[in-house]
Amino acid sequence: MPKLSIRKGDRVQIITGKDKGKKGKVLFALPDKNRVVVEGIAMIKRHARPTQRVPQGGIQEREAPIHVSNVQLLCPSCGQPTRVGHRVAETGKKIRTCRSCQGDVDKA
Repeated sequence: MPKLSIRKGDRVQIITGKDKGKKGKVLFALPDKNRVVVEGIAMIKRHARPTQRVPQGGIQEREAPIHVSNVQLLCPSCGQPTRVGHRVAETGKKIRTCRSCQGDVDKA
């Protein structure tokens, strides 16, 4: 299974498409499809028939997955959209780092 440099809970900025410039939190990642679902981004409408869970049915809006190449991680240190680098900590754990300010994205 391929690895993504963006994970659930990360703050990202959209860099292309109709939502370019918007920021949001990653709700979940789909690494096998190289896609992420970002809160409030790429909203689509789905028509739902009435069920026991949704008795009235109707048109529902929800987020669609977007390709991971269309988002950039927002660095928690500098607040800028950045590419992700990696380094190995003293404990042997692999840590994501900001390519602009060299700050750590993950907790050590």
